[in-house]
Amino acid sequence: MAQPFRLPDFYVPHPARLNPHVDAARRHTREWARRMGMLEGSGVWELEDLEAHDYALLCAYTHPDCSAEALSLVTDWYVWVFFFDDHFLEVYKRTGDTAGGKAYLDRLPAFMPSDPGQGFPEPTNQVEAGLADLWARTVPSMSAAWRARFAEATEHLLNESLWELHNINQGRIANPVEYVEMRRKVGGAPWSAGLVEYAAGAEVPERVAGSRPMQVLRDAFSDAVHLRNDLFSYEREVGEEGENSNGVLVLEKFLGCSTQEAADAVNDLLTSRLQQFENTALTEVPALCVENGLDPAECAAVAAYTKGLQDWQSGGHEWHLRSSRYMNKGAVTGPSLFDGVLGTSALDVRTLFGRPAAARLRGLTHVPHRSTGPSLLPDFDCPFPLTLSPHHEEARSRSVAWAKRMGLLGDIWDEAMLTGFDFALCSAGLDPDATPEELELSAEWLTWGTYGDDYYPLVFGRTGDLLGAKACTDRLTACMPLDDPESGEVVAVSPMERSLADLWARTAGPMGPEARAGLRRALDVMLESWLWELHNQAQHRVPDPVDYMEMRRRTFGCDLTMMLCRLRHEGELPPEIYGSGTMRSLENSASDYACLINDLFSYQKEIEVEGELHNGVLVVQNFFGCGYQAAVAIVDDLMRSRLGQFLHVKEHELPLLHEQFALDSRGRAALDSYVRELEDWIAGILNWHREVRRYGAEDVRSGAGSALRVDGPLALGMSAARVVGLLRPGAATGAGEPWPGAGSAAGAVVGSGSGTRAAGAVRL
Repeated sequence: MAQPFRLPDFYVPHPARLNPHVDAARRHTREWARRMGMLEGSGVWELEDLEAHDYALLCAYTHPDCSAEALSLVTDWYVWVFFFDDHFLEVYKRTGDTAGGKAYLDRLPAFMPSDPGQGFPEPTNQVEAGLADLWARTVPSMSAAWRARFAEATEHLLNESLWELHNINQGRIANPVEYVEMRRKVGGAPWSAGLVEYAAGAEVPERVAGSRPMQVLRDAFSDAVHLRNDLFSYEREVGEEGENSNGVLVLEKFLGCSTQEAADAVNDLLTSRLQQFENTALTEVPALCVENGLDPAECAAVAAYTKGLQDWQSGGHEWHLRSSRYMNKGAVTGPSLFDGVLGTSALDVRTLFGRPAAARLRGLTHVPHRSTGPSLLPDFDCPFPLTLSPHHEEARSRSVAWAKRMGLLGDIWDEAMLTGFDFALCSAGLDPDATPEELELSAEWLTWGTYGDDYYPLVFGRTGDLLGAKACTDRLTACMPLDDPESGEVVAVSPMERSLADLWARTAGPMGPEARAGLRRALDVMLESWLWELHNQAQHRVPDPVDYMEMRRRTFGCDLTMMLCRLRHEGELPPEIYGSGTMRSLENSASDYACLINDLFSYQKEIEVEGELHNGVLVVQNFFGCGYQAAVAIVDDLMRSRLGQFLHVKEHELPLLHEQFALDSRGRAALDSYVRELEDWIAGILNWHREVRRYGAEDVRSGAGSALRVDGPLALGMSAARVVGLLRPGAATGAGEPWPGAGSAAGAVVGSGSGTRAAGAVRL
């Protein structure tokens, strides 16, 4: 039977190497699996299944330098996780037994105690027995911080299997953004990254483990592992198992294209994620080590971990070429010079040039300021009603007066410009139930956020002063003390520092320690994202589409917005509910919809006038190699799917969350209220874009907000003087880009707005 598509030419930049202890690992893991009851009589595997899959070969390729003992242990972990996957498929997925699957998964964390000396429950199946054995053998040599990270990754890997089961039961195929996010947890590559630390003897230092560069390394690694697996496993998962969670199937349905075209698109995304990994490893990780003062041993550990992830990519590819578990016909033979010699597939120069090289080149050679014409707008299908606060005018007047007192007017803004931005209109739509004081505070947060959004690219971006930007960020951070919120005003010097210190004291002062720490984390994330924009701007690099969407939420201020929105429900809902996959999916889908609204409206202003690199429409054009109108259609489809995801979670997954956390009537009412606030957030952002005089063809080169007041010549209409500005994951484009900031509950967007409908945009 013919394969459903021809396997593409994979980008594999590094040759795979084989651990010499592979045979010892095969013998050991065969006996271990039999002892755990995973073979004869298990109803899942027989010995020939285990030997055909050859997980020892996988681990020998992905961990080529570890000892025989470490390789055997790592191999046992992979045997366990693949057995779990097949066991869950047979017992729960095929039968659609969601309740039984949940009960099964709920028991497994008990077999991963932080202190293995406290013992384990009595295992009732092979998965529990294997996990107890592996945990006891692994964790004594690892730190408490690693144990916590690895246990969390294992729980995600196990629990998100329910997400796949729900989709199968509903016959539902995820949208691309949702799929990539959830696949990281279901696919287990973050879990694999934890085992890289063990096998390489290279624990990532705790103080940098949660940093953005290390997160990007792990996420890019994970996405590439999963997308490669999707290509090789399509025939088995989709054709034989009825699986809905496969990247080829997701893009096939989303793009409405053939299976072959979808497979090629998945391979392009795989290549993009590998190139993102390389870029982060070479340009961000070294600076991270220096900035955090890592000692030589810690730097060596970070380097060994990075190398271990790289080894995993190459080795995983070689294993997929040879395992009987996957579709690999026509892909085993290597380049002609080596005639299929094991480990040499990376030496095929076709994988280094052609499509991979073209993709890298496109990302670095975008020509700025090209003519676009008026922004093309689809028919937005937002179903949520708009409600505006009656305190809008008062909040606008007070927030402008506040900005004048803080010194924010007179350098890059003046009073007329700020009045035209009308942040209070944003706040009035996003938080229609706010008191006058809450609405004023919201508008003032938006004022500060947009001022900073303009200031960074204007002062640091034009000159490439990344060190100056880092020093500025450190000073802003000092204006947000956790112990005594009002003490930040002492260190504040510049207008941006004084205004932040004032807002911090007024907002964080009444908060409890936990809420205050949450607010600080959200602001830190946003400040860090501004630095990411400048870093990318210096490379003149159109971002990777996955990295773009994820950073877009940060530069758009979504973390801050959601955190402030939750404060209204403090004490009404268990904090753990916000960390659930359901809530993250709900919030992320709302955030993405709002971010893409701005990308569509602001296209002409950003691409033609400002020379912007970060716009979702441009990212799609660059990735798919398509024209403007086709890219708008794809973005419109993505927005509709993200809105559909929001509604799907609201209708189908929130009721399950009610049951999971045993919410009483008060808790359910609080959760429902939070969802309505997210709906207000979406409706308010769309209304602001429709009404503001900011994005119409007659507005982008003239009028309020079209040129910031700075000394020296500026290109006509460069609202933030950003040359290559970096808003798009949501950040700084000129004065007035949507920055869903803060206030009492929901944040708002930043932007110019005189209350006049945007004219000149073209509807599709």
